[in-house]
Amino acid sequence: MANSEIGTSTSNTLRDEYQVFLSFRGPDTRRGFTNVLHQDLVYAGIRVFIDNEELRKGERISGNLLQAIDHSKLYIPIFSKNYASSHWCLRELAKMVENNSKSKEDGKENAILPIFYDVKPEDVKLKTPLYRKAISNLKQTREDHEKKFSSKDIKTWQQALKEAGGITGWELEKYPGYVKLIQEVVEEVVVRLKIRQRSVTGDLVGMEARIASIKNLLDIDSLSVRLIGIYGMGGIGKTTLAKIIFNQLCPRFGRNCIFLDDVRETTKKGLVKLQKILLFEISYSRVAPNIANIDDGINKIEETICNKKMLIVLDDVDEANQIQKLIGKKSLYPGTRILVTTRDKSILNIREFKYQFEDYEMVQLSKDDALKLFSRRAFNDDSPPADYHTLSKGIVSTADGLPLALEAIGSSLFGEEEREIWEEWLEKLKKTPHEDVLGKVKISYDALNPDQQQIFLDVACFFIGANKTNPMYVWKDCELSPKISLKVLIKRCMIKVLDDDIFEMHDQFRDLGRVIAKKERTRLWDKDDIICELRSTEVKYSQI
Repeated sequence: MANSEIGTSTSNTLRDEYQVFLSFRGPDTRRGFTNVLHQDLVYAGIRVFIDNEELRKGERISGNLLQAIDHSKLYIPIFSKNYASSHWCLRELAKMVENNSKSKEDGKENAILPIFYDVKPEDVKLKTPLYRKAISNLKQTREDHEKKFSSKDIKTWQQALKEAGGITGWELEKYPGYVKLIQEVVEEVVVRLKIRQRSVTGDLVGMEARIASIKNLLDIDSLSVRLIGIYGMGGIGKTTLAKIIFNQLCPRFGRNCIFLDDVRETTKKGLVKLQKILLFEISYSRVAPNIANIDDGINKIEETICNKKMLIVLDDVDEANQIQKLIGKKSLYPGTRILVTTRDKSILNIREFKYQFEDYEMVQLSKDDALKLFSRRAFNDDSPPADYHTLSKGIVSTADGLPLALEAIGSSLFGEEEREIWEEWLEKLKKTPHEDVLGKVKISYDALNPDQQQIFLDVACFFIGANKTNPMYVWKDCELSPKISLKVLIKRCMIKVLDDDIFEMHDQFRDLGRVIAKKERTRLWDKDDIICELRSTEVKYSQI
């Protein structure tokens, strides 16, 4: 096994969870087909275990290989002419088949995706002499030399070959070359692993009708181009709705789908940066695209997206020109769907634009749904206890049906048994203007202890989209009790930690944190502010 190869797509330990395990006969396919497949999977953001058969020493490695298979979700055996002549390949295959059978019983999503490189399924199913002869040679090897495997092992391998050969896969001989085949394999893996899908957390109360309305507008089976704009105030659930729709439609578009988060905030760093992100994702380029300026970016994006059916979501757009500069002005490919979320409906009316948006207004939750969402957070139930019903309805009425405010307030009150504290919350909320969303969520911030507030501000200013590992070390050294503090912040819906330990935060909480940090003058994260502060400091020192 060659850890140097694994390092291209995973960390160098077998304890990491792999997503795909490649099983192949090195001399047959490594230098060409397998190498390209491996690279394309990695560039698609997939963690791949690739074994170096030639560097194995002794039998001990076998245990590590089996462990790597256990940690993978998808298995891709590449059947070539000499695959069955390797007892290592057969061991791997037997373990894949065993895990695949267990996963069906356990309700998991493991799967074998076979590739028939220069053989046919009939060869693998031992219906032709090719693999039968290879197995016969292994039997002879066992008799003539050391007994590295038993006759029982051979029977297990034969059964594994028959089962794997019966699974529908890809036959290279049916393709003009392996480029198209590899593209299809990567697309299938992306869909099965839900690589493109977005994390959706929280209680999806009142979403069913909204999802149905957006799907009706998208008319996904039509070959026409559809552009849908979801508009409404911050904290009302636009991004959550867009993520749900995106996740449900991703399988229909394979690799040709992208969700661009937080366009409003990212644009502050320049539209070219966003264009590069978009182009990198949709082109599956192995290197970051070189974009000279915004017009160059538009041209390159148009060249790419006009030739394929795309699903593109632009989240939190605040200017019409952002849309034009991210999807261009040329005709889009038939069947393409563009979904935009915004707080400002007027940006959906773009002058001299080839297409028109159909708009969808996100309205507040109904009183019943608002009470249900609040109750789930505050009481872990769909309705409040009888003795808290009136008080809960009063608190809910101050949130104006905004899911973000309802979740934040409910989570902050969860487990709170002193009725006086509930009444204090209600009084504070009543004093906050109805349109002041930041004011409502700031009450949740004020209820945090100083350590929790510091960590909240750090994430809001510096660590959205960052891995939590390094910040945790910093906070620990600063004696901020990061594990306890994060647990509280997550429970109160003020911070989210995704499956890959990446920090995520709703834009309203982010905006709140940055407003507070600017007032306190405790943190600098904006490039212009940093330059201004440094220049101010230089002036002060020059006057001394």
